Amino acid sequence: MEFANPGNYFDLFRIPRSFDVDLKMLEKHYLEMLSRVHPDTAVQLSDTERRLTLQWATLTNEAYQTLKRPLERARYLLGLMGIQTREDDNTAMPKEFLLEQMEWRETLHQSILLKNEAAIETLEAHIRNERTSLLESLSSLFDDDKKTQDVVVIVRQLAFLEKLGKDVSDALAEME
Repeated sequence: MEFANPGNYFDLFRIPRSFDVDLKMLEKHYLEMLSRVHPDTAVQLSDTERRLTLQWATLTNEAYQTLKRPLERARYLLGLMGIQTREDDNTAMPKEFLLEQMEWRETLHQSILLKNEAAIETLEAHIRNERTSLLESLSSLFDDDKKTQDVVVIVRQLAFLEKLGKDVSDALAEME
């Protein structure tokens, strides 16, 4: 079995290098690639070829998981441009966003204390709407090379929202 270096995840799946990914096409190409590199297809191969097939299967899965999730895809695209989001050591955000985050965290905390499931569900909807809005912004900003710093800020915001969204989901699950 012979494989060439794909260069990047987009090339691996033969899809355009863009934030806007056709998820059905991505899945189609993923399944095609996986059928070629799945370890079960390598049983009759030599040890070296089996290891290589396993490496390709791992790469294929990692690439698919990255490209199918918008936040991971945005981080990956920025990385291809040589831009790091530095989410661990740079949490600079617009003031309005930080205030909103504090408000939402307080709402979540109070709703958990009061066991107010309806308030948590309302918060979950707000977070989902904010996430959708940020993803739409990312889509247009990635088209403009001069807006990469704006993209970085939105990626950081999305990371905050993902964490908050997980906390909200966990709170709802505990109430059930």
